[in-house]
Amino acid sequence: MQIVIFEDEMVQEFQPLVHFKPVYGLYTGCRTILQKFRFHLGSDVAFSCHLRRYLEPVYREHLPVFRHKGGMEDDILLVNGRLLCDKRAADLMVHNPPAPGQCLLQGDDLVFARGSAASVAAPDKLLPDYIDTERLISESEIIKSEGFRLLRNIWDPVAFHPGELEREAETLELGRISGRVSPRAGLENPGNIFVGEGAVIKPGAVLDAETGFVFVSPGVVVEPLAVLATNVFLGESVCVRAGANLHSNVVVGSVSRTGGEIEDSIIEPYVNKQHDGFLGHSYISSWCNLGAGTNTSDLRNNYGKVRLMIENREIRTGEQFLGLLMGEHTKCSINSMFNTGTVAGTSANIFGNGFPPKYIPSFSWGGPGAGVQHYDTEKALETARIVMARRNIKMSAAYEAMFRYVATLEQGGKASV
Repeated sequence: MQIVIFEDEMVQEFQPLVHFKPVYGLYTGCRTILQKFRFHLGSDVAFSCHLRRYLEPVYREHLPVFRHKGGMEDDILLVNGRLLCDKRAADLMVHNPPAPGQCLLQGDDLVFARGSAASVAAPDKLLPDYIDTERLISESEIIKSEGFRLLRNIWDPVAFHPGELEREAETLELGRISGRVSPRAGLENPGNIFVGEGAVIKPGAVLDAETGFVFVSPGVVVEPLAVLATNVFLGESVCVRAGANLHSNVVVGSVSRTGGEIEDSIIEPYVNKQHDGFLGHSYISSWCNLGAGTNTSDLRNNYGKVRLMIENREIRTGEQFLGLLMGEHTKCSINSMFNTGTVAGTSANIFGNGFPPKYIPSFSWGGPGAGVQHYDTEKALETARIVMARRNIKMSAAYEAMFRYVATLEQGGKASV
């Protein structure tokens, strides 16, 4: 039996965050969904991944992409890529999977299904972009399940984030200080602190783990007077600028730069948010740049529940706190302001005075006052190449093809600037 993590049609609800990655590439807590699978299944359990076809050329070098080849090894266990794997889910996959022809259903979500690759493959023997879960359910013996955590909404990575950090704290190696910590830095409750090899904690910095943990990966630099408090996880080679305040459930991906005040937020790798300004209850994708003085609102003035606008749909989130959800390669100018529940698309360039719209289309250019126009793909690509090169990453031909594919889909052939 092969374990195959798959994407279903629900993945489309997570655009723009998943334009350039599979849904199991999203972070919630200090790990991506894929990293949760790898951690809980362990190194001895092999699995492969289904993802949209246009993503495959970029990811197949470091993902075990599933290929349907037919034959006796065609028995597969399909596992929903929106599932937040834990010990219970891993034990079920390895030791007590559904029988062939059975599926586990939680509400409307197909969590697991056992069958053959031929039952989900297209005529060319490749898997489609999205697994047809409705057909699988109709053809399977249904077993009702409950208690699994699955992402269902674009804001769920932020909503699930505090709980995931609490659970993952138990799996982290805390209480070890290997990096260089200035004697004039402050470490509160060092038993809940990790400082990796090559990390530097400079004078006046405070790592406060009295009511949570602080995890500083190898190669991180925490500059003077920065404060890290209550469940903060920094990936490798992160830079925390002088005077920064990161508190209450903050995850920063590798090689990102952070500054100002950050609260209850997820920052993916290779993000630049190194200046003053507030970021709260937000999800910032890779290769984004927040200009100096950028501020997000994450609480309405009347303390009501936050609503999102995605294209022409208004969505009630049920969340009291929700800030900015930003797709990859998006930039905003100095002193930008974002309202509660703003969705900024992929490769947008946002500038202008006042609040931009609560929905900013992908591959758009402009903002309040200036208006929003389509962003020329060639100009967007050139900026992306420059930004990636600054982090010593050369844009591959496969990445460029993915970029162009998404730009074509999002712009629909309309004129650009």
